[in-house]
Amino acid sequence: MNGLPRADLPGFESDQPERLILASGSPRRAQLLTAAGYEFTIQPASDGAECGICSRETAPEMVARLAYRKAADVITRVEDGLVLAADTVASCVGQILGKPSDRDHAEEMLRLLSGRDHDVYTGVCLWSRRHECFVADVVRTRLRMSVLTEEQLTEHLDSLRWDGKAGAFGYQDGNDWLEVVGDDSESNVVGLPMERLAELLENFEQNAEKIETPTIDSIESTDSSCS
Repeated sequence: MNGLPRADLPGFESDQPERLILASGSPRRAQLLTAAGYEFTIQPASDGAECGICSRETAPEMVARLAYRKAADVITRVEDGLVLAADTVASCVGQILGKPSDRDHAEEMLRLLSGRDHDVYTGVCLWSRRHECFVADVVRTRLRMSVLTEEQLTEHLDSLRWDGKAGAFGYQDGNDWLEVVGDDSESNVVGLPMERLAELLENFEQNAEKIETPTIDSIESTDSSCS
């Protein structure tokens, strides 16, 4: 999906039932929503909504938890609306790869991924303030990275295009050494599975779970296994 965003991304065909609030400061998620024709506002989740990787947690479990926490954080600060939260990580040979902390960390990730197939997982949570209910899901995309030459690695690191991106790469940047395997979602790699989002919105009322509006403190017990 080179040159994101593009005009044929799947959108929600019906009128949006509530004002959509993106609980993320990611410009890439905002671009995807805009390209698909969604109307939304942005209210990023606080830093405290993310507690990092839990030692006994799989990549799908991690993104599901963090998407939930981000939505839970923002829902307590809005009077009305449908909060959309997401979290994306890469996973390779059992290692969870989030956003690199610096250039050396980015290089370590890329050397691990070089020449390997790996997975990108995005957790998505939609939370209705009006109806106090939510839906959540995790989408996986299989990616294949060619063996990186030292020249390709240095060029990518020097470009800083790894900054703020899970796995130290951006699929939308048009790198010819990355490809999606099969028919998996390309937008999922960018940070928001647009196909699944449209389905979650369409079936929200049927599938939503009722829950009392939480605070971050009230769900800390869920994360007690973090270490």
